[in-house]
Amino acid sequence: MESSILDSIGSEIIGVMTPVSLCMLLVVLLVYSLSPSEQSLSGASDPFRTAANLVYLERPDDSSTQKLEGAVLNALVFVILIAIVTFLLVLLYYYNFTNFLKNYVRFSAFFVLGTMGGSIFLSIIQQFSIPVDAFTCFVLLFNFTIVGVLSLFSGGIPILLRQAYMVCMGIIMAAWFTKLPEWTTWALLLALALYDLFAVLAPGGPLKLLVELASSRDEELPALVYEARPTVSENERNRRSGLRFLLGGVSDSGSVELQVVSRDNADGRENHGDPEYSAVNVGTFGNEMHERSSDEVERLPLVGHLRDGFSSSGSSSDRSTSVNRENEIVMEEEMSPLVDMSLLGNNRQRASDSLENSLITDRGIRLGLGDFIFYSVLVGRAAMYDLMTVYACYLAIISGLGCTLILLSVCRRALPALPISITLGVLFYFLTRLLMEPFVVGTTTNLLMF
Repeated sequence: MESSILDSIGSEIIGVMTPVSLCMLLVVLLVYSLSPSEQSLSGASDPFRTAANLVYLERPDDSSTQKLEGAVLNALVFVILIAIVTFLLVLLYYYNFTNFLKNYVRFSAFFVLGTMGGSIFLSIIQQFSIPVDAFTCFVLLFNFTIVGVLSLFSGGIPILLRQAYMVCMGIIMAAWFTKLPEWTTWALLLALALYDLFAVLAPGGPLKLLVELASSRDEELPALVYEARPTVSENERNRRSGLRFLLGGVSDSGSVELQVVSRDNADGRENHGDPEYSAVNVGTFGNEMHERSSDEVERLPLVGHLRDGFSSSGSSSDRSTSVNRENEIVMEEEMSPLVDMSLLGNNRQRASDSLENSLITDRGIRLGLGDFIFYSVLVGRAAMYDLMTVYACYLAIISGLGCTLILLSVCRRALPALPISITLGVLFYFLTRLLMEPFVVGTTTNLLMF
């Protein structure tokens, strides 16, 4: 029976929701500690131009119509830029510019941790008046950046350290996005949710093409992706199980018995406490394969027989008999082929099929860095208004993420993580701000509810 992620859905959901919740919490704390109270609703006092507001710079004295039109134009231009860059990355990956893409992602991580993270670090130092000199600050920032890049892209790094740096990158990017004007932020979130729906599910979507290419090549995506637990690709498993040796001996009937033993098979049998290895009788191999199903192999006590035979052969006559038999075996091996290559091909095909099924069960849930960023941007923008909106948006985002994970367990394919959560988060924000917050404040001030 095909395994499903529903067997361990509880641990999978906790493994994804915990870092998402931590990222949102730290972004809310950064917003509260670094944003002045008088600028909490209007964003930055001096608007600056970025890739997210190339067309329109929102100002507090603009009308609501101007803000809405400008926010929609900014969101449209930003989504078009992201689509162009994503299609370019797919094209480079299609023509095997994998090293260029990996170096580009490494440089992006270095830039985010070093410059954007350094700016936030300096803001924290100034806000809380932390006594630190410039040299110490530079050394700390340099070590933080280098260790982050190495932990994200090097092997042999603990998975916990890699996950921590992924959360840090999400916090840094989300803290910068919260500096955008309010109307532009909400339009941008909704536009990105729609684009994520198209990019992952549409037949010609760039993210869908990228995932299909990576799956066909059995390679890791050259992107910043959070892994709930480490996975092993099929190529790596084949490399680990490539060391094999041939185990041979003589059965009671006098025929030659051979067995190809890999390290994985040996370790598995040792773990299960089985001292005997399954062997294949070469003389009757073809007939038995037709008689038995593809999942069964005849178990013969080859190792135990050999161990008993060698321990009990104490007399010289037995030794001479075994020597003559060994000479006959050598003659037979030189006269005829022992193993049919077609049968080996069938065994290899069955092994690859079982390996593919086990790889499906071992692959954990993965969440893109963009999902961390824009979940936290929504909660960070809500934190600029009131804590009540923060609670409502957090519950909406977590509920949407849970629905997405349940759909993932049913569909068993890559799904966009932004649409449900962002839609519920934006809806809950405006419902809380326009309806729930006035009701709760009014009843509390009139001592009807406290």
